[in-house]
Amino acid sequence: MGALSKLTGQNNYFEDFEVGTVIRHARGKTMTGLENVLITNMVMNTAQGHFNEHQMASTPFGGIICYGGVNFSLVLGLACQDCCENALAELGLDNIRLSKPVTHGDTLYAYSEVLEKSDADQDDAGIVVFRHYGYNQRDEQVAQIDRRVLVKRKSRWAQR
Repeated sequence: MGALSKLTGQNNYFEDFEVGTVIRHARGKTMTGLENVLITNMVMNTAQGHFNEHQMASTPFGGIICYGGVNFSLVLGLACQDCCENALAELGLDNIRLSKPVTHGDTLYAYSEVLEKSDADQDDAGIVVFRHYGYNQRDEQVAQIDRRVLVKRKSRWAQR
């Protein structure tokens, strides 16, 4: 168990999170056709607005609109290193809101807020509820997701 704990951060265990804390995640990611079109097709989403450039060129968007599932997944991924790296299980995603369209070339950034902490039915982990926010390069909120995660307790898992 000790060798595995060296692979993750040392300040993102259950005990490290405090309700009300807001975390600005370091990385951003530019949405490309690879993420959007590949995943849209993989999940069998047939809305042409996600992959038909010819059709979308004449719309007010001027191009392809990225599939919402890709948008919020990217925000979740950007938040993972700080929030869920020491997770034992994802317990739920709720209150997913997609507030602005994302197009190819938009860069997404993420922030997270700790909403709740509670004990779990096991002594080596606790439950943390995060609210993740996604913003584009124009500082417009594009996504919001609540995430319940079972997070390792430092007292049981961290290298001593």
